[in-house]
Amino acid sequence: MRHIDVFNGDADGLCALHQLRLAEPADAELVTGLKRDIELLARVRADGDCAITVLDISLDRNRAALDRLLAEGARVRWFDHHYAGHAPTHPRLELHIDPAPSTCTSILVDRHLGGRFRRWAVVAAFGDNLRVPALELAAALGLDDARTDALRALGEALNYNAYGETETDVLIHPRALYRVLHAYEDPFDFAAREPIAAALIERCRADLAAARALAPAYADERCTLYRLPDAPWARRVLGTFAHRLAADDPQRAHAVVRANADGSLTISVRAPRGTDALCRRFPRGGGRSTAAGIDRLPAERLDEFVRRFRAPDWCDEPSR
Repeated sequence: MRHIDVFNGDADGLCALHQLRLAEPADAELVTGLKRDIELLARVRADGDCAITVLDISLDRNRAALDRLLAEGARVRWFDHHYAGHAPTHPRLELHIDPAPSTCTSILVDRHLGGRFRRWAVVAAFGDNLRVPALELAAALGLDDARTDALRALGEALNYNAYGETETDVLIHPRALYRVLHAYEDPFDFAAREPIAAALIERCRADLAAARALAPAYADERCTLYRLPDAPWARRVLGTFAHRLAADDPQRAHAVVRANADGSLTISVRAPRGTDALCRRFPRGGGRSTAAGIDRLPAERLDEFVRRFRAPDWCDEPSR
């Protein structure tokens, strides 16, 4: 049987696959990429002798590729917490999908495994800006404040590494990072022994400090909007900065806009609810209720986005 693991290159995707393969070892082909590489399933070629595991990418954005792989005879197992659209039913398709705002893919895998490798779920939840669920999982493990904070820093750094427009923007490709990380059952051992962990944490802190030095392009009592330049540090820190804004001021909506080399814009949005519905109004937009984004917004549509973002009622739009 040929095994293929398809996963988002951020903290949640990395930690979800890591937990699963600690419990179910397999010599699998790895298909992953940077944070915005969502249509990963299109890269897979399979047949009836293939078992494909998909983690932390939208089924809705990969529906055509999924239909093709099922028609070719592959078996597919899917863990995810993003908007899925109208998911198919098929005898060779196993779905573990929950878009609740308090969950992430690593938490779904943690439930599936009965908490066997829960420390990695804590890392992922912090990386995905799910502070309350992360703290609850850490408390269930009996972790003190110092050890909990260490997992938070690691999760944020793993997540930070997935952002970038090209591979040259990041310190290590997510595929290589997974291979290093997968040698460690305990995240504390990984953080203590692997130089890449300390390097990511330090680089994340430096880039975040540069972002925090910027003034918002727009701010009122309901929302803030920041513009980042087309620079390597800005490409790397986009999601982490958006997460930190939401953590510091969780009742407001926050948008971080970054220019791309081709003239388009990448946008990360954080709010108490409704971000996925807002972002799906635009091409290549999506995510989850509290954290979503638009991959490549045409620059001429920025004013339209800003109008919708500043509207008083968009947070009330239901997630689907």
